[in-house]
Amino acid sequence: MSGDVALDSLHRYYRWHAHFYDATRWAFLFGRRELIHSAAERLRPRRILEVGCGTGRNLVELARCFPDAQIVGLDLSADMLSKARKKVETYRPRVSLREGAYNFPISSGNPFDLIVLSYCLSMINPGFAEVLRICDQDLSSRGHLALVDFHDTQFNWFRNWMGLNHVRMDGQILAALKEAKLHLHPCKVGSAYGGLWRWFSCLASKPTEG
Repeated sequence: MSGDVALDSLHRYYRWHAHFYDATRWAFLFGRRELIHSAAERLRPRRILEVGCGTGRNLVELARCFPDAQIVGLDLSADMLSKARKKVETYRPRVSLREGAYNFPISSGNPFDLIVLSYCLSMINPGFAEVLRICDQDLSSRGHLALVDFHDTQFNWFRNWMGLNHVRMDGQILAALKEAKLHLHPCKVGSAYGGLWRWFSCLASKPTEG
């Protein structure tokens, strides 16, 4: 599937799922709040970007945990952003929203100190490795990525079913992070529903030069 076809498919998918996303995804998307709080214990970012911000649940948590930060939420779905807009109204203009795919750097010379990727990279197929490369360009020299996502499953039927929902579960994201020689600290791999699938969360930073 080409990148353009994949993006169009995701547009159609979220046009429908935006209506009940918050009511259902709590049962699948583990570790989001814990990741943000872990970042808040360690980091003091000036600017934050969330890629694939969806309905804005994480944006509200980020705004609460980082009261002095400027926060940008980016999503390709106008339907999801319409839900997010209502959630973040209290925090505007400190929290802003942008519609579009993350296929080029958006920092415009003012890099982000924290980029959050919450259950989005596993849905970008093809293209998740390119997103990581763009993050590298948008991230400040001492910046961090905060990632939480699906990892893998030992059951082919479940992998295939998740594939119908645009989710790839082959352990590809952690492998790409390690291949990029990013420092992962801390990194947690958790098990869901008795081992039906595994998810991971971590903070990642660029290797220290010298």
